This record gives sequence, structure tokens and C-alpha cells, in this order.
Amino acid sequence: MADYTRRIIDDELDELLPELAALALEGPKAVGKTATAERRAKTVHRLDVPEISTIAAADPTVLLGGTPPVLLDEWQHVPSVWSAVRTAVDRDPKPGRFILAGSAAPTKAPSHSGAGRIVRLRMRPLSLAERGIAKPTVSLAALFRSASARVTGHTVLGLADYVHEIVVSGFPGIRQLSARALRAQLDGYLERIVDRDFEEQGYTVRRPQALRRWMTAFAAATSTTTSLEKIRNAAATGAEDVPAKTTVIEYRNVLERLWILDQVPGWAPTKNNLRRLTQAPKHHLVDPALAARLLGADERALLGGIAAGANLVPVASAARSPGDGTLLGQLFEGLVTQSVLVYAQAIEARVYHFRTHEGRHEVDLIIETNDRRVIAIEVKASAEITNTSVQHLLWLKEQLGSSLKDMIVITTAKHAYRRQDGVAVVPAVLLGP
Repeated sequence: MADYTRRIIDDELDELLPELAALALEGPKAVGKTATAERRAKTVHRLDVPEISTIAAADPTVLLGGTPPVLLDEWQHVPSVWSAVRTAVDRDPKPGRFILAGSAAPTKAPSHSGAGRIVRLRMRPLSLAERGIAKPTVSLAALFRSASARVTGHTVLGLADYVHEIVVSGFPGIRQLSARALRAQLDGYLERIVDRDFEEQGYTVRRPQALRRWMTAFAAATSTTTSLEKIRNAAATGAEDVPAKTTVIEYRNVLERLWILDQVPGWAPTKNNLRRLTQAPKHHLVDPALAARLLGADERALLGGIAAGANLVPVASAARSPGDGTLLGQLFEGLVTQSVLVYAQAIEARVYHFRTHEGRHEVDLIIETNDRRVIAIEVKASAEITNTSVQHLLWLKEQLGSSLKDMIVITTAKHAYRRQDGVAVVPAVLLGP
């Protein structure tokens, strides 16, 4: 694996595996779970291979006795493996015994969650910091540690480079392909979801085009809190062709089990006077490249400033509200969100969005640690930051006081710096864990 690109999650694994008996890597297909896990495993069993899954189904304990760490790859094909690992850990909690990697939640959940025995880690596509396009100079962890943490750095990358990163995706195995081959791979990835993955999840897709239209409508709602009802209506080809609510709920549930959806929940702070907040999640696919491909948006279209859905696909404009902005702005926020989710996990923090019920105040991303420290982030697909760009951050600072550790605007600009009002302005590629 000489060409392996080290991931941020490698640091988490290096810290946890020497002390924990079993770890589970969870994430969508092609995200790199197997390559990362194999770097540590001494014994590998691939449960998506029929011969191996047949053995595991008959007696899962047969696969547990190899030289540790034992990697059980695509374990969800034989859910009883999970319970077998849990039992094995109960009997012998020696650290570094098992790694489970799964590209989907099993159709039938294990009888035990594994809590206390199997620690779950979410693996996502490559963040901007992992793509090798720039070296981060602003550390999220350092900003939490000190309000005076340095905010500095320079990059030559600009808007066109971020558009390129949106389109080429964070799936490590396809980023280096030519434009046509990359599009073919992304199309194939989406087709597999519709044609095979749903069936493997026990759901028969009777109308593949209806599912595809719903996924496209969901993609058009990227970085918004558009209601599922509006997305459902947008997926219809006519008034008589609106998918049933039960069908749409199943679409969403299956895509969540496949780790294709990566929605950001609304924030509900507990120790302040904020009330009447929107709890609806912000919609995101696990990689904005999938959203761009569903919408037929290439680099030229995005740089041309096409509003989300306009002249792209019929369902897209109907899935959005007039104030949602351009597709470029939405997908840039999706790119930043995908990276921030990776960085936040590395420092044991959670990611939310903030919006008051009436929409008067909103902040794109809220990062919160276990001890309730908060960093608020606005995302702007622009190099120019004005007082208007930071007004919601400053309002939130007035509400939260010292519990708000820092305020950041993530931009497409070239320099990182701190404004006189205390807001850090950081180019997206310069932020890291």
C-alpha cells in the first residue's frame, strides 16, 4: 500500500485500537474503509465473498480465531458476526482483537448494540485537509483550546479550485480519473444504489426512475432545511405521480442505512436563553460530488452561476425555496460541511446547524464539545467578507457569551486572518483538525 493516503481517522485508530478490543468502521462504499483497516489487520475475512459468508453464517466464531487484529470486512452480510464479536469480547477483552468494516447497516439489526464492547467510528470521503491540495494552517482543536489561537496562512487556491473539488469527489479511488471516466464512475455508483443496494437492504424498487428523481430532488435541497414533503412533491413528474409518504420515508431510511445521507441536525443548546429553534436537519449527501452528478452540474455550470435547478433537471428548482441561494453556494457549503464533520469527529465534537424558528438568525455550522464549548461557522462561497457576512455570528456571541469559543467564516479567499470584531476568516483548505 505504498500509495495509501493517510487519513485523519488513522490517528483515531492509532489511539483507540491499542486500548479497545473491537472497533467498527462505518461508511459508504468506496470511502476507503478496507484499505485503512487492512493496514492494521493481521487476519482478513471478506464477508461479501460468498464462500466466506456461507462459512460465517453457519458458524461465525470460525472467523474469530485468527491472528489479531482480525478484520471482518463487509460484516453486514452476516449480521450474526456482530453478536459473535460481542460475545468474544465479553470473554476476552484484550485490546486490538477485532476490526469490523461495514458499508451498510444490516437489514436485521443485531440483537445487541455492542455498546461497551464495540466502538463505532464513522468514515467519510476525503476531507479537504486529506486531499493533498494545501496544508492546513488553522487548527480546529487549537481554536477550542485558546481564544488567542493564531489565524494565519495563505493559499493560491481560489473559487475554481473548490468547484473542481466538489466535482471530483472525496472518494479516494476515483479522484485521479479523467473527467469522462470520473463521471462514468459516479453514474455507476448512483446506479448501483438504485439497482442493487436497495435490494440488498431488503427493499424492492418497483420504479427506479421515481427513486432517482427523489434522490435528485434531495440533492437540489443540499445545505437547506427544505421539508421532506416539498422534496417529495418535487420528485413527482405530475400531480398524479407524487410518491407515497411511506415510500419516501423508506427511501430516506435505506439511504441512511447505506451511509449515503449525512444530514446535520438542528442545534438545541441547553444553558442559555435561546428558544424556538428550528430542529429540522440540513440535508446533505455524503459527498457533494454525488449531488452535483445527480443534478447534472459540471464545473462550467457551477462557475457560470446557475441557480440550483435552473436549466439542470426538472425536479431541482421545485425542491428549493427562493432564498436558498445558488447551487454553487449550496455545494460549497456541502464540501465544507463534509470536511468539518471529519475534523469534529477527530476532536470528539459534534456538528449541528442553528436557525431560529422564524429564520431571523441562522448559522451554517455549530461545533460543540462534550463540555458545551462552541465554535460557530458561517460558510461563504466568496472571497469578500463584509459586516453582513458576520452579523449572525456576532448576534450569537451576544447570546452565548464565553461559551462561544470562536467565530469563523470559511471562504474561497486566499488569506486567513482575524477581523477586529474577533471573527476568524479562513479559506476552506486552510482549516484542519
